[in-house]
Amino acid sequence: PAPGALVADALDALTDAAARAALADVDLARGGRRDTVVGCWLTALTGPAREFTAAPDALRALRAELDAWQRDAVGGAVRASFRLVEPEPEEIADPLVVVPADPATVVAADGPWRIEFGLQSADEPGLHVDAGQVWRAPETVPALAGPLDSPQEALLAELGRAGRLWPELDAALRTATPEGLELDAEGAHRFLRDGAPVLHAAGFGVLLPSWWRRPSARLGARLRARGRTAPGTVAATSGGVGLDALVDYRWEVALGDETLDVDELATLAALKTPLVRLRGRWVELDPKRLAAGLRLLRSAGELTVADLVRLGLAEGDRPDALPVLEVTADGPLGDLLAGEVERRLTPLDPPPTFKGTLRPYQRRGLAWMAFLQSLGLGGILADDMGLGKTVQLLALFAADPADAGPTLLVCPMSLVGNWQREAARFTPGLRVHVHHGADRARGAPFEDAVHAADLVLTTYSVAARDAVALASVAWHRVVLDEAQAIKNASTRQAEAVRSLPARHRIAVTGTPVENRLADLWSIMQFANPGLLGPASSFKQSYAVPIERHGDAATAARLRRMTGPFVLRRLKTDSSIISDLPEKLEMEVLCNLTAEQAALYRAIVDDMLARIESSDGMERRGLVLATMTRLKQVCNHPAQLLRDGSALPGRSGKLDRLEEILDEVLAAGEKALLFTQYAEFGAMLRGHLSARFGREVLFLHGGVGKADRDTMVTRFQSPDGPAVFVLSLKAGGTGLTLTAANHVVHVDRWWNPAVEDQATDRAFRIGQRRRVQVRKFVSAGTVEEKVAQMIADKRHLAASVVGGGEQWITELSTAQLRELFTLEAGAVAE
Repeated sequence: PAPGALVADALDALTDAAARAALADVDLARGGRRDTVVGCWLTALTGPAREFTAAPDALRALRAELDAWQRDAVGGAVRASFRLVEPEPEEIADPLVVVPADPATVVAADGPWRIEFGLQSADEPGLHVDAGQVWRAPETVPALAGPLDSPQEALLAELGRAGRLWPELDAALRTATPEGLELDAEGAHRFLRDGAPVLHAAGFGVLLPSWWRRPSARLGARLRARGRTAPGTVAATSGGVGLDALVDYRWEVALGDETLDVDELATLAALKTPLVRLRGRWVELDPKRLAAGLRLLRSAGELTVADLVRLGLAEGDRPDALPVLEVTADGPLGDLLAGEVERRLTPLDPPPTFKGTLRPYQRRGLAWMAFLQSLGLGGILADDMGLGKTVQLLALFAADPADAGPTLLVCPMSLVGNWQREAARFTPGLRVHVHHGADRARGAPFEDAVHAADLVLTTYSVAARDAVALASVAWHRVVLDEAQAIKNASTRQAEAVRSLPARHRIAVTGTPVENRLADLWSIMQFANPGLLGPASSFKQSYAVPIERHGDAATAARLRRMTGPFVLRRLKTDSSIISDLPEKLEMEVLCNLTAEQAALYRAIVDDMLARIESSDGMERRGLVLATMTRLKQVCNHPAQLLRDGSALPGRSGKLDRLEEILDEVLAAGEKALLFTQYAEFGAMLRGHLSARFGREVLFLHGGVGKADRDTMVTRFQSPDGPAVFVLSLKAGGTGLTLTAANHVVHVDRWWNPAVEDQATDRAFRIGQRRRVQVRKFVSAGTVEEKVAQMIADKRHLAASVVGGGEQWITELSTAQLRELFTLEAGAVAE
């Protein structure tokens, strides 16, 4: 079985067992005795035995009880409403002047607060009747949801239902005609904090004062920080500030725009009431937050830059802490905390030794990296594919002083040659040493080679194998290209590169979040260790709320936290780049041949027959194997059968591909063809070269570095081959193939980030023609259905779109049947 499926199955069983163990001693008295059908049902839900036996009549009785409970819980066409009314100013006694010379006052709000009852339509909340009218003149109550036989009975029933959820309403229900409930300040606060959310969640109408939940109705903190360098200056490049550097600070406590001093806070704390009217506005006073505010005002001293950044950009998360409304600092730290550093900085010109011209946004990127370096902080250069991350880095390297020390650049093996070529082109004076291959330098020769170089290139696999030797060098800078290679923080190569000592760290990636937020944590842990806290707390504070619950506020907080250290510009932003040609993406539906359809149905029928008698890991493995076989059939029967049979006329995708290539070659243009299956790529190469009488290049994981570089050079030359077949994993990143202006995804990886990376081999700076991207999908098959699911989720906020197909294994048999079954019209006539 797949490791992921095995772990998921084990976690399911362990979680269920833990929950049942925790609930084993729950008192079931409220649900019924264990010898009743309700008691047996509750025991099966919570105890070690997961089933129970009951007669048909008893089960029908259980069903009736559950239906009645659900109707009672959900309510009907009308619902009770609850409106909280605060005391009028003249009703509040004992005004307390905090500062006699100041006209501002703090007024204790002991009451009377009042909850007013009413009745409203569940479908049209605007149709509302006060409880007083219901009791005094029921005949005048308008039709809230069709004619009501008895508005009074409906109101009583609704109030009774609400009372079970919020028992403090029971006091009002002891009267014959309840119209409302009077409360003191503590009772009103309990209703605002606890009762109103419960009632609202249950479907009742709840109307609260407009000031509630406004930030100005709560105390907050402002932090003023001062760096140890003079304002307006930047620390020396060799020193920097760093996340561990100390800054002086002092706190202020504020209500909205107004600052409160220690005396005012102490007076508020002495009132011992949760709600007061302060300076003409209602304010919630939490004793723990008041105490926290007093501690802050009485504290001053120093904290680290990392703590300052966390306080200033992530806000306080603990309920007993004051939310941080603002953090200000002087000098470069102030610029960092202000946000949009890249746009505030003056664009930086590359040094004379850089042989090239940077675009304006690239000069801003250079200034941003130099700025972070001056502070001793790391960053993630996450510009969109093709915006020239390489030249920005080379300009930064060229600006290093002669005695700065070497830069180590770690990249995939496929990119070593590209870095060598680009360095020779843009920074010919840069001394480059490649630490790779079986004959790479070791021991003293390695040390000599490193100290004689300005830029050392190595690969992730070598970095993991030679971790001790590389960690013995005091690197000026460590750069990770295609940094998504360390998205799994626990891998050997991720741990190896994080252990490398360096004064400055840069991670380079076009996809900082490929599948999950843990990717971002791992990359940021390299760039700025400790900034996002431990992995476990990051998961609890950010990953779970954002990925599972779509928490927009938490996502915004994470963006603020990482924003100063992540620079991402998009090709689609005309303010960044205006001369990049258009990219046209289209989904091309291909019909199956009769042979493909017959094989497809046979595979589905076989799976559905076998899945009925399988479960757990066996079921998951069967579903994944079926998915692979169906995708192979959609490509070509010969890929599934592996019989070496002829290809022409047997695949709708192949027929459509030939039609497209006819047009491409007739126009004198070039095309990239991506497939996730290396074996199918080899089949395409042989067939297409014979079909068109031309050489077809084929790049896959088994191609060595020298041959790979030769292929790229030949394809990029005007008279080179016009068709390039690439396996998605081997050719999807790091290559510049702008000679092509057609991209065809013959089969789908179903991860938008991976597909975009592959497309951007052609759609990048240097491309002068409009790029046409075609994504093949077999009509009526699982390919079309999953493609639609992915399209529905393809927005940046949902950056986690599962990189594989494990989610399909969790579908029910009925859902699998619907997903896999071949639709009518899928076969070509």
